Amino acid sequence: MRISSPGRVLWPDLGITKLDLARYLVAVGEAFVRANGDRPLALQRFPGGIEGEEFFSKNPPKGAPDFMRAVTVRYPSARTHPQLVIDEPAGAVWAAQMNTVVFHPWASRAENSDNPDQLRIDLDPQPGTGFAEAVPAALELRSVLAEAGLTAFIKTSGNRGLHVFAPIEPTHEFLDVRHAVIGAARELERRMPKAVTTAWWKEERGERVFVDFNQANRDRTMAGAYSPRALPHAPVSCPLAWEELETTDPASFTVLTIPERLRSVGDPWADMHARPGSISELLGWWERDLAAGLGELPFPPDYPKMPGEPPRVQPSRARKTED
Repeated sequence: MRISSPGRVLWPDLGITKLDLARYLVAVGEAFVRANGDRPLALQRFPGGIEGEEFFSKNPPKGAPDFMRAVTVRYPSARTHPQLVIDEPAGAVWAAQMNTVVFHPWASRAENSDNPDQLRIDLDPQPGTGFAEAVPAALELRSVLAEAGLTAFIKTSGNRGLHVFAPIEPTHEFLDVRHAVIGAARELERRMPKAVTTAWWKEERGERVFVDFNQANRDRTMAGAYSPRALPHAPVSCPLAWEELETTDPASFTVLTIPERLRSVGDPWADMHARPGSISELLGWWERDLAAGLGELPFPPDYPKMPGEPPRVQPSRARKTED
């Protein structure tokens, strides 16, 4: 794979170049493809390095090599369009050649893009909190999911948060999986009300960890496992063993350190999809909460109006209108 402008610096603080990124993707290629391959993929591209302009590519860029493929997916607007799929490490290297820094895979497989095979929960620390506060939330969430019959896997976000995944049978579409995530999130919030929140509006979150249920929506993605992030120290979203979580430093997982970690520790997510679970129990929790008066939660602002959704009005603004 030819790399043009190999000396282009992507991470100025560390002097990490485009060629260095390509070499990183070769070094982690097997684990990277296992985590992100065979999925519709969006590319976050930085032609001038991470401090410059950025844009997302969802459509296959012109000039894609023959070994790259695309799959037609349906977006929330009901529009359909082809989206890239990576099947081998060379595909990730080609994406780096196209100045991709962050890789955003869907929660579903290419052949069944409407039905996720991963339940994903983003634990997002709010101002006044950080990674240390996300750790106990993740540990309790693991217990919540286990009670629902699911096996949880954990990775750093590459920033301050944590991503909790559970492999699931691809038998339900995105809205059902979103409701399952809300069922788990509300249960976690009940157990840790001072530390965790499901409040969509930032003004209501306080100094708590936000359980971002909207990352479970169709066409909503997060940085994939082993994907670099566009931050000055070149962090990587790194899968962990649960036993590592309480003593780990997320800043230590970078483009420079992950290849050696994989060689010495291995891939904690290697067998993630060996035993997928069912979301039936979580959907039962969702229905239980509906019966108790807890309704639908807000959708992202670019989504069409969804059934049962509350008004998309900031609570403080709504109160002023009522007054």
